[in-house]
Amino acid sequence: MLTYTYEARNTTTGEKVKAQVQAENEQVAAKLLKDRGLTPISIKLSGDGVNRFFKHIRTKDKVLFSRQLSTLINAGLPLVQSLRSVAQQTTSKPMREVINQVIIDVEAGSSFSMALSKYPKVFNRVYISLVEAGESSGTLDSGLERIANQQEKDADILSKVRGAMIYPAIVLLVMAGVVTFMVVKVLPQVQSIYSGIPGLSLPIETRLLLGVSHFFINFWWLVIILIVIAIVFSTRLSKTKPGRRIVDKIKMRAWPFGHLFMKMYMARFARTGTTLVASGVPLLQVLDISADAVDNVYIGDSLRTAADKVKGGKELSEAIANDPNFLELVPSMIKIGEQSGALETMLDKIATYYEKEVDNEIKTISTIIEPVLMVIMGAIALTIVAAILLPIYGLVNQSGFTSGIGG
Repeated sequence: MLTYTYEARNTTTGEKVKAQVQAENEQVAAKLLKDRGLTPISIKLSGDGVNRFFKHIRTKDKVLFSRQLSTLINAGLPLVQSLRSVAQQTTSKPMREVINQVIIDVEAGSSFSMALSKYPKVFNRVYISLVEAGESSGTLDSGLERIANQQEKDADILSKVRGAMIYPAIVLLVMAGVVTFMVVKVLPQVQSIYSGIPGLSLPIETRLLLGVSHFFINFWWLVIILIVIAIVFSTRLSKTKPGRRIVDKIKMRAWPFGHLFMKMYMARFARTGTTLVASGVPLLQVLDISADAVDNVYIGDSLRTAADKVKGGKELSEAIANDPNFLELVPSMIKIGEQSGALETMLDKIATYYEKEVDNEIKTISTIIEPVLMVIMGAIALTIVAAILLPIYGLVNQSGFTSGIGG
């Protein structure tokens, strides 16, 4: 069942009503309203209804949908028949639900691209634009094939970047667990031993760690509350425009992942541009769509600025030259493509180059990050061990000095 937001007029009183209704599809929703004595004015799938199942649709399901639909259309089957066939073969229930809704809209007279545009969380602007271009040029099958190829490449590169970040995240988590155990369990026992030794003066390192230990033991609930608040605050902040700018700036500049993200963004921009240009989408529209597809506000702003410059008569290579949000190789290679009349080919080469560079960067980070984390872990372990052992050395030295005087 889906949730629809409707606007209708009461047939008895003539009063306008705005509310929600649950139904299997838009036609069933309209029938339910008529049964309630309401004349529908507009019926739209609500955001809640959309988000309820769209979040479970995987990239793999969308790629399979695009490839199957491309094959069937290329074989000469009508669009609606092809969609029904794909829906029957789809194992993902959420994806099947979306396809069925698209079929209903297409049968009602909507274009395929317009029907897909109702589901932006499943089909992004790149997808809609490529379908629209395919419809207008009669090459929907090849357009869907390009979409599937791009989705696979995007998913692959994103998976590699996430994989590069998993190892340091796990190490840091284990490190935090070990430190917490030492502070909460080991240090209190050490203090109980030292408290029984008269005249022992604890060094500042030990006193500081014991202070941290006492705080964790007595105010553990406050620590948990602060962690939860920090997670909730950072999550919500990252969804706001100022927070998004902060996160994107960190991604672009923070060591050691800054170079990795920049190369990923360049690959994403070039791959999106390749797919759109190959489908016949105008350059200004390519830049506008790529600004959203690249998923970084700074690079997106640069692309929109470049679009304004291109609109004013400049070449794309000139529009993005000397822009700090683009790596130097990008405008140089685009210029070659413009001069040779092979912009699509050159964008494809840029995408392929930076996709390989992402792989190389991941290997570099893996090589660097391991010894760095080991040094950090060693420094933390040394600090804790020193805090535990320094009082013992102090006591031994004091005993030796006293014995020397007595002798």
